[in-house]
Amino acid sequence: MEQIDIDKLADAVLAQLFVPVEASGRHVHITAQQAQTLFGHPLTPDRPLSQPGQFLAKERLSIIGPKGEFRNVAVLGPERKEAQVEISLTDGKTLGITPPIRPSGQVTGSPGAVLVGPKGQVELTHGVMAAQRHIHLSTAEGKRFAVSDKQIVKLQVFGPRPVIFEDVLVRIHPDFRCAAHLDYDEANACGFRKGCFGRIIP
Repeated sequence: MEQIDIDKLADAVLAQLFVPVEASGRHVHITAQQAQTLFGHPLTPDRPLSQPGQFLAKERLSIIGPKGEFRNVAVLGPERKEAQVEISLTDGKTLGITPPIRPSGQVTGSPGAVLVGPKGQVELTHGVMAAQRHIHLSTAEGKRFAVSDKQIVKLQVFGPRPVIFEDVLVRIHPDFRCAAHLDYDEANACGFRKGCFGRIIP
């Protein structure tokens, strides 16, 4: 009983001081109409993601660029108002695309690609990007860490290869849950392992 209490106390201290770090692989967000074109039906939830209301879909698709393609790419739901393809800079070299580094949702002026599903394909004129490294926080968590929405901070990640990442975007919303998101290029740089934590440096 005493050990359980100590473990709970340790977890509570970690939650107060540090941010859990997650690695985000290449994935695609699509619209409801694009889901019909690609799969013939709306997206089917497979399992929930760390952010409330977000899910990994059972459906998979291919991304085709000028020089290469990726198959069996994850699709995240729910459907959005505009498609967004999130890849790493290394992925871009395989596809033959130079993705701009952008906050989620800012796809204007970005490169396009072709999405292929079992029922059809969609040619995107824009939407391919490398997501700016960012931290999700609820309103209360933002106050606890003394940061504001859209603030740019540093994130010290305590992995096997400790790294301080700069240009980290803070995103605050009442429905968000505390988590820092890195793409796999960044995750590999710090030797990411599941359970890694980071510290916000304002």
